[in-house]
Amino acid sequence: MAEQRTLAAATPTGAVMARTRGVVFVHSAPRALAPHIEWALGAALGTLVHLEWAAQPVSPGQVRAEVSWTGSPGTGARIASALRTWEQLRVEVTEEPSDGHEGERFSLTPSLGIHRAVIGLNGDVQVCEERLRGALERAGNALGPLREELGLLLGAPWDAELEPFR
Repeated sequence: MAEQRTLAAATPTGAVMARTRGVVFVHSAPRALAPHIEWALGAALGTLVHLEWAAQPVSPGQVRAEVSWTGSPGTGARIASALRTWEQLRVEVTEEPSDGHEGERFSLTPSLGIHRAVIGLNGDVQVCEERLRGALERAGNALGPLREELGLLLGAPWDAELEPFR
């Protein structure tokens, strides 16, 4: 990819807020959506956004871009919400953990929709106990369904679909 830039989300004048950072990876998008994606990112970040778009070799006719950002906790969720309206996108939005806030990763694909994962300090996906208990209950005694349920919790289908585009 081209140069790595960092965009800073706008904050109210004089406000002291917790800060975090993250990255938006637009793995593939129709070229016609590029300006719309920039507008959506700008609205979520409160600043003008211009991305350096490159051809996506895995999917002819598609483009890709990435940008780092800084902002208040929850900015990653705002970005993911702004981008999920276009079903043709393959996107990952990350937000690093910050003081009092867990990290997050949002993955969006055309066939699977959106997935949210909590990310720990070391970058691992963290699944809370109650979600694991629910997965075990739904799986019953069969090992195959348990693997499928745990894979869904960890975002495995999203990773498999996004991997060729990374």
